[in-house]
Amino acid sequence: MMKINQIWENLENDKSFSHGLILRRYSSAVTPDVFVAIKLPEKFRCIAASISNSVKINLSTFTRLKDLSIELIPDESKSEKNILLLKLLNIQNKDIFSVLCEDLMSNISSMTNEGTLVKELLNRFEKWASLFDKATSQGLSAEEQRGLYGELFFLRKFLQVHPDFMNILNSWVGPERQIRDFQSDNWSLEVKTTCDNNHQKVHVSSERQLDTVNLEALFLYHISLETRQNSGETLNDIVQYILDLLSPDLTSQNRFRNKLLEAGYFDHHRNIYDKTGYFIRQDFFYKVEKNFPRIEENDIRDGVGDVKYSIVISQCSGFKRTDEQVFKSLLFQ
Repeated sequence: MMKINQIWENLENDKSFSHGLILRRYSSAVTPDVFVAIKLPEKFRCIAASISNSVKINLSTFTRLKDLSIELIPDESKSEKNILLLKLLNIQNKDIFSVLCEDLMSNISSMTNEGTLVKELLNRFEKWASLFDKATSQGLSAEEQRGLYGELFFLRKFLQVHPDFMNILNSWVGPERQIRDFQSDNWSLEVKTTCDNNHQKVHVSSERQLDTVNLEALFLYHISLETRQNSGETLNDIVQYILDLLSPDLTSQNRFRNKLLEAGYFDHHRNIYDKTGYFIRQDFFYKVEKNFPRIEENDIRDGVGDVKYSIVISQCSGFKRTDEQVFKSLLFQ
């Protein structure tokens, strides 16, 4: 059980209070005054931050939320402070809320500037609202499932050869819809997953995706999949494998869970992904450099936009790199 769930359950079972807001510190390692809270008598699970009333907080953009709410109330214990309250209204989403709040706590743990803290809380809450909308969807499409599997297949490789779990997870930006799936200060890597009758052609979504400007290294990782029903490794299988791999580091495990939510993978959709399995036909790394077949931003004439194109992967054999060569290049500052 996640630590934050234990705190909420303890607060829910505390019979000494029947009305109001009960606050508990998540950890002494969390520097700012941010608390795990329960709002009684409704038993709403909350995150509460005590903020100086001199800090201006605008909540006007958060008026049309369904499963979440945010409000600013006086801090009854400190007259010079207000409580910024992030509240879960729909208990059916408690597991998602728990993952998000655990990740939030690890991210704000060392913040000392209240303005920066408020900005982070509001940015997170805005993102959470869109995630809760995704949670009511019918799950990932077949194409999205394959794409996520491909990113996780590379992520697992990376985690198995490099001990810096948190930096690796932070480099996975595919769930945030960045230009490329993995990126750090001086390198990027794009994962392309193809399937069935279209194994040898990969689609590039923009002129910037394979542009090496401001990068020391850019790699394309092509995974050719075969899908089968009731056979092979499922999306659920690879998620669980990575969770087990990260189990010695709970902070990294929570970060991974949060990334999955951003990618649209929710536990209550797991049954959708139980039957479809994947086999790897082949997978190769390519270094994008020099005459690699691509379109770069400086190739585009003025007035041309929304560039999309495909690459015949068999024409890239001269740019192949081994796993060892690639992972030696993927360093963190």
